[in-house]
Amino acid sequence: MPEYIHVSVAWPYANGDMHAGHLAGCYLPADIFARYHRLKGNHVLMVSGSDAHGTPITVEADKLGVTPRAVFEHYHGRFLETQRQLGISYDLFTHTDTENHRRVAQDVFRKLLDGEYLYRAKQRLLYSETEQRFLPDRYVEGTCPHCGYDQARGDQCDNCGTLLDAVELINPRSKTDGSTPVMRETEHYFLDLPAFTDQLRAYLSNGKAHWRDNVLKVSQNKVEGLKGRPITRDIAWGISVPLDGWDDKCMYVWFEAVMGYLTASIEWAHNTGQPDAWKRWWYNPDAKIYNFIGKDNIEFHTVIWPAELMGVDGLYADADDGPITLPYDVPANEFMNIEGRQFSKSRNWAVWLPDILERYAPDAIRYYVTMTFPETRDSDWSWEGFITRNNTELLAAWGNLVNRVLKFAYKHFDGTVPDPGELRDMDRVIIEQVEDGFERIGGLLDAVRLRDALTETMALAREVNGYLDRAPWFKVVKQDKAQAATTIYTALRCIDALHILFAPFLPFTSQQVHAFLGYDGSLFGDLRIETFEESGGTHDALVYDGAGAVGRWEPGDLPVGQALRQPEPLFRKLEPALIDEERARLGQPREMSQPGQD
Repeated sequence: MPEYIHVSVAWPYANGDMHAGHLAGCYLPADIFARYHRLKGNHVLMVSGSDAHGTPITVEADKLGVTPRAVFEHYHGRFLETQRQLGISYDLFTHTDTENHRRVAQDVFRKLLDGEYLYRAKQRLLYSETEQRFLPDRYVEGTCPHCGYDQARGDQCDNCGTLLDAVELINPRSKTDGSTPVMRETEHYFLDLPAFTDQLRAYLSNGKAHWRDNVLKVSQNKVEGLKGRPITRDIAWGISVPLDGWDDKCMYVWFEAVMGYLTASIEWAHNTGQPDAWKRWWYNPDAKIYNFIGKDNIEFHTVIWPAELMGVDGLYADADDGPITLPYDVPANEFMNIEGRQFSKSRNWAVWLPDILERYAPDAIRYYVTMTFPETRDSDWSWEGFITRNNTELLAAWGNLVNRVLKFAYKHFDGTVPDPGELRDMDRVIIEQVEDGFERIGGLLDAVRLRDALTETMALAREVNGYLDRAPWFKVVKQDKAQAATTIYTALRCIDALHILFAPFLPFTSQQVHAFLGYDGSLFGDLRIETFEESGGTHDALVYDGAGAVGRWEPGDLPVGQALRQPEPLFRKLEPALIDEERARLGQPREMSQPGQD
């Protein structure tokens, strides 16, 4: 029976371009996982979107002298195009400033309020007397009370990763004008997290053996000693609080943005003309919801988001709907550094995705990032590693295997799959070895061990190269064409299997191989940017349409006599000189359009 698999992907702040760390942290892992399950024939719904609210956007807007809307719309458009080029196959990549998101977020607020999971309390927060406003956390920096880092943000220390309240900072200062803020009293709504302690404890104790150790340990530790957390803030940009007298406050972005997994699912259902379809995942006890995130967001997805869901169980439910579905797994990745140093937007120490897509093919980028996924510890983007892996693995082991076998078959066997006659022991062994990979590699993908799955797949490609080194084909074709036919048929059978095993990781070149082997149709569906109407205007979204996809997660049965198509090289060799060229770009100013300049 096909499974219902929901792939929830972290929502990026729309205040700057995407970089390699974003791709490694959650977007590429989610896409690989979703594509694999689509090949298996499962019901996949993959959603995310741009986080349009929050202080990262307002900080950037203040810096540039434009509106927050101009900032988020500019980068949302760039997010759509960047991810389309990379093949990140969302069923819907939307944003949090839609009418749908606003409506559902406010309904969640009301449901929690009605359930007495929200309470009002006064706070003493940092207030700028020079700006005459309360300072949101990202407008404050100071010294971290935990590690002593003197440029810690008001919401989190980038040095030690600890989540903070701005009032905890030592020697706080306004990022806007450098002034020292004072403490003033204000009132906000809080989420009563302690009320969910027993439920969260049970949730994190039952059936979580498949969770990564670091994710589970962090989550279980956070449940002990929970405190109420403010869910509103003194800010004008965001989702308004749906109560009279609260016009000068908005929902805290951490509170409403995580709802996007639910709100985007509802929007997808509406867009596809099946308004209740989202319930197949959210009110289905057999559905599995996976949250793909970076390690700095673990607490929000394993403690706070489940608590919100527990508090709104039954939202929009019919009488025959079951309990709301909580996350099945939260496979959080660690961080990817750049050439041994931490990412820094201010110092331009980053590998920006729009930039490298101008110079390198998407599958080359996808391959290298997957092979360096920070699944269990921080990893490092190295330009030497990128060039080396492209040339010695992607090109030499896989690309050359496809090219030389298909060119030989096209030339010597009239462009068709040759009749192998009776297979030899060595032929049967290599075919079985490759085709057995579906179960083993599929198991790794199911367990979200994506780097290991790609490593195993490339190892199989090397085994087929080794088989070709031993089997008679190239030199004997003129003297014993039947033997050459047996070898080439065997290699084609292996390539047929391998192009499916590679497909979740390398969708673009796998589709090329699919066509070279004589198959019609697409392994996957179409990925496009669409414009959707709403009463306040329109908004653009990235949409995956799987109609007509002919993918499979099983060995094929390549027919003898099937017409092949003339092959072309899948990958290009990258010259070593590119290493120094790319390293020289790090830290240099970028020329790009800015919000308000388009």
